[in-house]
Amino acid sequence: MTNSHTPLILFTNDDGIASPGLWAAVKAFEGMGELLVTAPREQQSGMGRSLPRYTTGDLHPMEIPVAIRNCRAVAIDGTPAQSVQHGVLEIADRQPDLVVSGINYGDNCGNSVTISGTVGAAIEGASLGIRSIAVSLQTPFDLHLSYDTSVNFAPAAHFTRAAGEMLLKLDALPDDVDLLKIDVPWEATVDTEWRITRLSRRRVYWPTRPERVAGSGRLGYALNLDPTKAEPDSDVYTMMHLKMVSITPISLDMTARTSLSDLQQQLSAHLPTLATTK
Repeated sequence: MTNSHTPLILFTNDDGIASPGLWAAVKAFEGMGELLVTAPREQQSGMGRSLPRYTTGDLHPMEIPVAIRNCRAVAIDGTPAQSVQHGVLEIADRQPDLVVSGINYGDNCGNSVTISGTVGAAIEGASLGIRSIAVSLQTPFDLHLSYDTSVNFAPAAHFTRAAGEMLLKLDALPDDVDLLKIDVPWEATVDTEWRITRLSRRRVYWPTRPERVAGSGRLGYALNLDPTKAEPDSDVYTMMHLKMVSITPISLDMTARTSLSDLQQQLSAHLPTLATTK
């Protein structure tokens, strides 16, 4: 991707445009190009890559809350994925060179990443042909839906910028790498070691039974995992047990890694009437 033009970098998140984590990421890229923020107007955690029809798509240009050169921001009445779509299709004057989603309050590891709006926004960017990263910082559970200003995003911002610089400089990525998911441990510093990991098949946060009042009740979630029992090469084990930065390459091709011909032969033995194409 090395070229002479000024890169356009699109930022979004799922915590909402007022989140300090988002602006820590934007500030980290100051001086690297044109910076465009298109993020949800409200908290949108847990929205995955959803595109609900009840959102209005209203655009709300806003003042930059911190001093950042060459930056503009628009709050979107929409989900993280929709914020990326509005940014790419409507607000940006050209195709962005990079999508940065985060920095999220709370990690996004294991098999629940499809729930994450942070990861969902990066998937949306990748599906539009843009190199994308999703960055999350492990935080105490009670800070997940907060805008707590005591959280130190500096180490996560350091790794976010490093990954962004790398993606902007590389001429090509392996064919099956569409985006990078980065998870930074709570205790990390800029000198914390990092490791390329796989996505764990284990679930980190489990739904909890709602307590109903007058018929209404929201599902909650709780941490329920021993990270030492996760796969040793996984994001869960690396970030939660080894306390290292986890960088997970993700592919848009979610096909199981198995022999398709062997699976067809196996299923055909049990489904003899299933029509097949030779």
